[in-house]
Amino acid sequence: MMAAPAAYKILVVEDEQDLLRGLEINLTREGYRVLKAASGDAGLRLAIKENPHLVVLDVMLPGMNGLDVCRELRQKGFSAPIIMLTAKSEEIDRVVGLEIGADDYVTKPFSVRELLARIRVQLRRQPPRAPEGLAHYRFAEVEIDFQKCCATRKGKPLELTAKELDLLRLLIRSRGEVVTRDRMLNEVWGYEACPTTRTVDNHILRLRQKLENDPARPEHILSIYGEGYKFVD
Repeated sequence: MMAAPAAYKILVVEDEQDLLRGLEINLTREGYRVLKAASGDAGLRLAIKENPHLVVLDVMLPGMNGLDVCRELRQKGFSAPIIMLTAKSEEIDRVVGLEIGADDYVTKPFSVRELLARIRVQLRRQPPRAPEGLAHYRFAEVEIDFQKCCATRKGKPLELTAKELDLLRLLIRSRGEVVTRDRMLNEVWGYEACPTTRTVDNHILRLRQKLENDPARPEHILSIYGEGYKFVD
């Protein structure tokens, strides 16, 4: 998958530099935007400032430990998933982590594939966010209210299905970047729903019919041969 700067932001808080770098490389390959911190205090500040979609948080950190970071984030109303990493395997650590608000727990050493799978599961469980910094979005003659889940074109209501709105949200959030069909299937439908790439193409066709002046020559939802689609203003 290609990197998508406007896609999900994941904060990794880990003081082992080799592990931190390895996670950054693998998460970036998956298309995530990676934020990094090497201490609990720095991780707490970055989580509050950047509001990531998910946090991978080591328990054993210099200064403020991961359990305290998790507890503090939950007390401040941070609601995104938190996956804890630890070198310990004692049940008490898992119990404490889950009781203070962690969503999942991975014991070192772990498989990167396993961690990536757990991240995908947690992200699928979260309600979709509106594009960062946007409650509304306007392009050409189209106006979208992501909070109210409605849209208009030339001032007239547009009838968009929930999936069409989710797909449009993903495209706009990643505007200027190619969004692969696989990523659309994963983030909009979830692979467990067993849709096909044809499902994506059919939804794109309907979106163009509703949004474009000339659906046969789209100006905003562009096909990128062999890769996917890209949204441009």
